Amino acid sequence: MNNAIDEHATPGAAWHRFFDFDAHKTSPRKEAMAGLVTFMTMAYIIFVNPAMLAGAGLSKAAVVTATCLGAAVPTLLMGLWAKYPLALASGMGLNAALVMQASQPGVTWQTMMGVVVVEGALVTLLVLTGVREQVMQAIPMNLKRAIGIGIGIFIAFLGLQQMGWVAKGPGGAFLAPGNFKVLPTLIASVGLALTLTLLAFRVRGAILWGILGTAALAWLSDRLLPGGPALVAVPEQLMATPEFATFGAADLVGALRPALWGVIFAFLITDFFDTMGTVIAVGTQGGYMDAQGQLPRLKRVLVVDSLAAAWGGFCGASSVTTYIESAAGVSAGGRTGFVSVVVAALFFLAMFFAPVIGAVPGIATAPALVVVGFLMMSLVREMDLESPDEGMPAFLTLLLIPMTQSISCGIGVGFIATVVVKVLGGKARDVSPWFYGIALLFVLHFAL
Repeated sequence: MNNAIDEHATPGAAWHRFFDFDAHKTSPRKEAMAGLVTFMTMAYIIFVNPAMLAGAGLSKAAVVTATCLGAAVPTLLMGLWAKYPLALASGMGLNAALVMQASQPGVTWQTMMGVVVVEGALVTLLVLTGVREQVMQAIPMNLKRAIGIGIGIFIAFLGLQQMGWVAKGPGGAFLAPGNFKVLPTLIASVGLALTLTLLAFRVRGAILWGILGTAALAWLSDRLLPGGPALVAVPEQLMATPEFATFGAADLVGALRPALWGVIFAFLITDFFDTMGTVIAVGTQGGYMDAQGQLPRLKRVLVVDSLAAAWGGFCGASSVTTYIESAAGVSAGGRTGFVSVVVAALFFLAMFFAPVIGAVPGIATAPALVVVGFLMMSLVREMDLESPDEGMPAFLTLLLIPMTQSISCGIGVGFIATVVVKVLGGKARDVSPWFYGIALLFVLHFAL
């Protein structure tokens, strides 16, 4: 009895109970390492997002700060309130769409940030009214698994591109084998072999050690092979001063012009279903789904994600969304919200130490993405591929997510295909009314 009392009296016992480490069979150390893995696989956004948004006239230094804070705040909220190892940051694709729209006559980057705020507010309204949760619950389990597998293949595909194993073919239209003779591809290949070896020997933190080992190998190659391409950008300074020029600059009035309503709808559809796919994929991989295929505390996850979109627009970082790279931390053993707390802390520190974070090359994190994709493929054994009305929509979904490089496109085709095969097969009553409505919205989205 005294031992039990002493255990609960030890410093940090309340912290252990809050994150429920014992129930998830994990530890603070394991969760912290998983958080570091997640952060390192998505830290590229700190540098890619400013480079992307600079095309719309934003200051790179200010966008670095906006990107870091835009990610840190909702990720912290996800960890402390929703208590899932899900990390958030500015969405790739949406930032490119923002830059494209900002180049139109009469549209500024401030207006487009206002569009993001409005879109985030609308998604939040859909969450609070229960619409978004109802849509997620209406998705058949087979389609949910297909979404997770498709995203896994998508992640692995991105990793293979960064490793240089696949490249664009003639004219950039088709994929072709990469050049395996160049140094970056060779180092990334060794990094993948190292990571797989560590996994085979069940080394704790195998993915993280693989990233660090590959980065160290790239650094050594720079030292030992002078005159070649510099693989590691050694920072000239360790710290940088944050700039907040983009905060609060969103133009809400300009964003509500009728001419931009279609843009708001397009952003909403993409944000709505990209996150849905990510939550399903990571939730299934982490074993969080209940017997009915539903995620506990789903509404909290969706509230945080929807508010994050509006927060990203306010910061001037584009729409902030739940990152599929969260799966890297789950693959590394992360199971609780403490993973997200660690990621949030690292994003906050990155505002000041961005030059150091930028020293980790993409070829070091690329093998980790391939491994995560492989681990997510395990869902295949649970899929029903025998009945066409269940198997065909799932097949199209898992195929189109990586081939179109769009989660929402793959999900949309899966919705439409499910309705078509169910109706034509005389099983129209098996489909939820929500499902019909969303399928119709996707038809309109693709048509427009």
